[in-house]
Amino acid sequence: MKPKIFIDGEHGTTGLQIRTRLAGRHDLDVLSIPEAERRNKDMRADFLKSADVAILCLPDDASKEAVAILDGHNSTRIIDTSTAHRIHPDWAYGFAELDRAQRQKIADARLVANPGCYPTGAISLVRPLRDAGILPGDYPITVNAVSGYTGGGKQMIAQMEDPANPEHISANNFLYGLPLKHKHVPELQTHGHLDRRPIFSPSVGRFAQGMIVQVPVFTADLNGNASLESIHAALTAHYEGQDIVQVVPLAQSASLARIDAEELRDTDIMKLFVLGTEGQGEVNLVALLDNLGKGASGAAVQNLDLMLNNG
Repeated sequence: MKPKIFIDGEHGTTGLQIRTRLAGRHDLDVLSIPEAERRNKDMRADFLKSADVAILCLPDDASKEAVAILDGHNSTRIIDTSTAHRIHPDWAYGFAELDRAQRQKIADARLVANPGCYPTGAISLVRPLRDAGILPGDYPITVNAVSGYTGGGKQMIAQMEDPANPEHISANNFLYGLPLKHKHVPELQTHGHLDRRPIFSPSVGRFAQGMIVQVPVFTADLNGNASLESIHAALTAHYEGQDIVQVVPLAQSASLARIDAEELRDTDIMKLFVLGTEGQGEVNLVALLDNLGKGASGAAVQNLDLMLNNG
């Protein structure tokens, strides 16, 4: 019998992307509430309880509500794409490449919290250096990032694309999260194994999909005789055997004049770069990904496959 998959919130940006990814799958039975019944609470509860895996593409409060509906109904496994459970100890963090044990944790879990797009990029750079003992836990990490506007969901898409929208955004690039209290910071600190709260400065550009996340560091403040080469080697060792996260060779990175935020649009790949000049004492660690791919829907499908033993 095919596993039953229910996308709760399938008409939102992330839900639509997941639905598209699953559309050609003949190994799954994807359940769908008719558009006219989207607000039918009883029907929604029935779909949640009849699914083998429910993928929640909802705001935080609605996700918590869905989890409450399934309280005691352990036959339904859950992937939550909201921020509601990303640092909860009872939930497996859905970044399969986090460490060598994470894929199995996700495969065995009933509750999986899908990572945020910005933290996916930052943690992919920071966590391997923490695990290798290169990056001190109290290092003052700063994360500077730009995302395509689809990361803001349907409201921001409308604001960016429709000049007639009363809330139209005319800026080509804008910084936000100005009080430095972004909801991604606890996730980044927890799963990055950072003792000190990082400074996170996100921005949005006038392009639909794509993302660049930067973590600059001074090598003199790292443990051991850190260099571009040793940092690159630590990343390469951490992601050895992985096909989704790719560490770009140093020589290739050194030959680049620029990095295009949209390069990986419509893919689930993430590329990591170690940039700088050897001996200068400065390194810029860069993650490149599609905010709707490895940063959201692509990761959710990857986690689904792991939970169904297809990953």
